[in-house]
Amino acid sequence: MKKVTTSFVAIALVCCLALPAAAFAAEEKPASPGASPSPNLAPSSLSAVLMDADSGTVIFEKNSHDRLPPASITKIMTLLLVMEALDDGKLRLTDKVRTSEYAASMGGSQIFLEQGEEMTVDDMIKGIALASGNDASVAMAEKLGGTEEHFVAMMNERAKELGMTDTHFVNPNGLPVQGHYSSAHDIAIMSRELLKHEEVTKYTGLYQDYLRKSSPKPFWLVNTNKLVRFYSGADGLKTGYTSEAKYCLSGTAKRDNMRVIAVVMGEPTTKQRNEEVSQMFDYSFAQYMNYPIVGKGDSIGTVRVEKGMESQIALTADRPYSVLLQKGASTDNIRYELKLNENIKAPVKQGQSLGKLMVYQDEQVVKEFEIESPQSVAKASWWKLLGRSAYGLFHS
Repeated sequence: MKKVTTSFVAIALVCCLALPAAAFAAEEKPASPGASPSPNLAPSSLSAVLMDADSGTVIFEKNSHDRLPPASITKIMTLLLVMEALDDGKLRLTDKVRTSEYAASMGGSQIFLEQGEEMTVDDMIKGIALASGNDASVAMAEKLGGTEEHFVAMMNERAKELGMTDTHFVNPNGLPVQGHYSSAHDIAIMSRELLKHEEVTKYTGLYQDYLRKSSPKPFWLVNTNKLVRFYSGADGLKTGYTSEAKYCLSGTAKRDNMRVIAVVMGEPTTKQRNEEVSQMFDYSFAQYMNYPIVGKGDSIGTVRVEKGMESQIALTADRPYSVLLQKGASTDNIRYELKLNENIKAPVKQGQSLGKLMVYQDEQVVKEFEIESPQSVAKASWWKLLGRSAYGLFHS
């Protein structure tokens, strides 16, 4: 049953649905006590976090805000900026990327780009996602930022926007350098953001592919993340290793409409890294499920914009909204409500916060989702406002 309440600012939707509060895993905290004790996951890691990708609920964490060298997990932010540029039309997958002398000089993991060599954005993404190419990362950074330095500034600005308070980037590939650090919690945040670009798993979920297929020297790519082959449902996301950082992984897997993110840092071996991430996946899929609140594409309300070229904005869910429940929990009496900010006036920017989708258990808030404007709305001209007033006068 839905109840619709209208105000000068918003149309609020209220759905009566219900759930005991103990069935929820609290946001940014370990799961609420109830069905099982707190797990002992990732014992060999220096730091770890297990997160539900849809709701952002933290299921398990260990030293999750410790600032540590992230190695090549850094490339998650590089890939995020690439994907956002593709969405914004600043890049196309068919665009050619030229390799500078500096990009070609990168050591460590690489796809052996030569100075002056051109490769498509599509192939560069493969080189970053599968082979963890340091050279490909710098080439893409220079393509998007003009210089590596400017691209790194873009990385840090995006990290700030995402609330990544334990992170500072110095390069786009994670090669060891003083002052370059992140945390398991921040890595989970940027991994979650990257996964909103669903097409990225078409790259990170590949086990193998080729570059330079039509050339005399094709280059065989094998994913550094072996879980995409050996763990059912795994399709990303990024490995990392340096002698300083040890073995790191931001892994993701999806089963039965539930996607989780598992991050480990400072693992002593690749075997322990893979085993412990697999155990984190096993635990989450065994203990939890997603309960849908709003489906992707569903209408969630309308917001009134004062003095805008458009008088209102229709709000449609850009992704599924769900809450994380322990398996077997009752799904009676959950309700949600759209609470919009007061006095929303033009101009409105795309991505601007308009309010929150609140999920309740009775009168207790159990989850909040930020609702952002899907479009920009310019301020209306004086003539536009006059015409609108006249129309309302004669058609009231």
